[in-house]
Amino acid sequence: MNQRAKRILDDYERAVKNLKIACENAVDELDIDGGIKRFEIAFELSWKLIKEYLADLGIICKNPRTCFKYAYQNDLINDEEIWLEMIEDRNLIVHTYNFEESRKVFDRVKEKYLSAFEDLFQRIKKDLGGRSSD
Repeated sequence: MNQRAKRILDDYERAVKNLKIACENAVDELDIDGGIKRFEIAFELSWKLIKEYLADLGIICKNPRTCFKYAYQNDLINDEEIWLEMIEDRNLIVHTYNFEESRKVFDRVKEKYLSAFEDLFQRIKKDLGGRSSD
């Protein structure tokens, strides 16, 4: 794995841990808004990590949708539909902020996106253990 990918992996690990803390401890509107921002960060880092990881395999992707499709085909993620849904929720939050919808997105983050982020991290970390480093 190249150095850029390793840096992204480290940042991604921190982002997922921070998101988990937000999901477990959100008690008011400010906490939930902070959790939503942490979701955005984890999302951005997830697809950038996938992009770098796949590039090392000779697979080029340039946007989240394509990266998630290739990630599914290469066993980095196990449920492509969740990741495609994540794109829609991320775009909803970033481009058309709506209070009620943001709370629904936060619920989905807690119910399924967080575990998808954690699973991606574990799969990449496990695979790296089987590879020699650059």
